[in-house]
Amino acid sequence: MLQEKSCPKEILWIKADPLHPLDSGGKIRTYQMLKEWHKRHNITYIALITKSTPNEAKERAGEYSSKQFWIPCEDEPKGSFKFYLELLKNLLFSDMPYVIDKYYKKEAHQKISEIVKEYNYDIVVLDFLSMSRNIISKDFPMAKSIVFQHNVESQIWKRHYEVSGNLLKKAYMYLQWQRYKSYEAKTCSQFAGVIAVSEADQKQFKDQFRLENVLGYVPTGVDVDFFSSCVYQPEPGHIVFLGSMDWMPNIDGIIEFSKNIYPLIRESFPTAKLTILGRNPTSAVRKLANLDNSISVTGSVDDIRPFIARAAVSVVPLRVGGGTRIKIFETMAMGVPVVSTTIGAEGLPVVDGENIFIADKSEMFASRVIELLQGQDRALEIGRAGQKLVREQFTWGPVVDKFDQMCLGVVGGVKN
Repeated sequence: MLQEKSCPKEILWIKADPLHPLDSGGKIRTYQMLKEWHKRHNITYIALITKSTPNEAKERAGEYSSKQFWIPCEDEPKGSFKFYLELLKNLLFSDMPYVIDKYYKKEAHQKISEIVKEYNYDIVVLDFLSMSRNIISKDFPMAKSIVFQHNVESQIWKRHYEVSGNLLKKAYMYLQWQRYKSYEAKTCSQFAGVIAVSEADQKQFKDQFRLENVLGYVPTGVDVDFFSSCVYQPEPGHIVFLGSMDWMPNIDGIIEFSKNIYPLIRESFPTAKLTILGRNPTSAVRKLANLDNSISVTGSVDDIRPFIARAAVSVVPLRVGGGTRIKIFETMAMGVPVVSTTIGAEGLPVVDGENIFIADKSEMFASRVIELLQGQDRALEIGRAGQKLVREQFTWGPVVDKFDQMCLGVVGGVKN
């Protein structure tokens, strides 16, 4: 039977951080979805802010929400003494994953409880599990609460454990994996619904965690008009890696690429150059540019499109990760051919040799990049096929349609 069009709902969206600047895949996905969803419903957005939060975070929040509540908190910089002290405290005195303990704030728990009681929202959406300890209580309206899982988080920690070489780091990653696996299964089961971002993640939530409340998945989308409006003018030999450079899977991937794959590419294509594009590069990432003058590290930029537009190939050499990679669809939307590992393209409906190249071994990955650098016709063919895929199937409107139906179904907003 046809579904009746629902009236606007009052929705509370809870996330650990504001969305601007849009410098990570998770932020971009949430921003694009909320911007579209906000046309249909009244959305209240709650997030933590720190002293270093840029002004645009508050100034631009009206683009995706009707009302906002900002909860002040302190966030210790990675690598600082207090950061390592927090890690040690979590290790010795908690059975929670560190990233869950990190975002638990008494002030946040109290403020969110007050807001929920005052406004009596129709739907509550928790964006990632990060803030989950701040909301789960006997008084919280779990019957109309949904968790939007951009990844199977425990799988990311499992993969960190699998690729770690240092024994101490490997032991730490194993502990975090086991903690998160237990926490993720238990916590997700308490919500009225779980929404994933890929069919593979959906299956894992059902099969591994035995969750009976998985509503389905929403695919990754892309703002095709925004990216295709920039003219694609690739420079010979120019390789780009796009991603948040303070996220461990990206750091691991680009260091591994620079160490074991990029030198193989340079042997066959000596004029190749690599641009590492993304926010907050760590000292280990910046060091790559210091050791090789054919590598540049941009840090945060106002607009990533001019950098992507000069790339002959986009690489996604991830060994760790989960969910889906927006960076692949963004570069595809500009016509750039992509070479990725299986994990890098996990959850995306792409086809090796048709609209992307997939390779996991260093030698094969290098060979696929070289093939595209040396064969302009093949690169153009792969790039156009990827662009056609995202243009025809993965704009944000249909993605939000699906998300909207799942959420309304939970609260009885969809009638059969």
